[in-house]
Amino acid sequence: MKVLLLGGTGEARALAAALPPGIEVISSLAGRVPDPALPVGPVRIGGFGGVDGLRRWLLTERVDAVVDATHPFAATITAHAAQVCAELGLPHLVLARPAWAPGAAALVGSDRDAAETVVAHGYSRVFLTTGRSGTAAFKGVDAWFLIRAVTAPDRDTLPPNHELLLSRGPYDYDGELALLREHRIDALVTKNSGGAMTEPKLRAAETAGVPVVMVDRPPLPPGVQTVATVPDAVEVVGTWVRR
Repeated sequence: MKVLLLGGTGEARALAAALPPGIEVISSLAGRVPDPALPVGPVRIGGFGGVDGLRRWLLTERVDAVVDATHPFAATITAHAAQVCAELGLPHLVLARPAWAPGAAALVGSDRDAAETVVAHGYSRVFLTTGRSGTAAFKGVDAWFLIRAVTAPDRDTLPPNHELLLSRGPYDYDGELALLREHRIDALVTKNSGGAMTEPKLRAAETAGVPVVMVDRPPLPPGVQTVATVPDAVEVVGTWVRR
């Protein structure tokens, strides 16, 4: 069986290593992060060219199944994969890490909603951790931002008052708490990415009494099969092989 593994996450790398040798896995990365951590086995980097490009690639490469283990906010490729697999009748699975419980966080639907929440509450020193594509919504907000991202956002998307912190997790509780206190942060804005790698900032914010504004995940395409863990994904792919 030949499987396309849409990746770029720790779960995708773990799954590529966990699948049995009889399964040929091609991992695909979007190519937006420089020097990415690579999974074992063959890797392709870059987009497919939309729905039509993905369909052509799957047919040309004679792929038998697709596992989507992309970031929870990679909504476009997730939607494209679901559509094409349904059209071609290919087995398709989404490995979706569990979301964080929002707790006392203000849960909002988009980056723009998060920016409006910051303005409405008058927050003045904001720790912004929504990634390089999430800064544009805050460009006109009158506040100071500590912006943490893996790669630098485009300069014309940045708010005028900011400090840029280029960094890649995992992070720890003590370090996150020190960061909040050092920069006198009065609000944390994040996406509900889930997972343990960046979760310590939420515990640190709770300790420091810093309110959290959390952008909710986009919904998955209707009807897709999902699992929450790598072992569950291995089990499902194993059933495909045994058919």
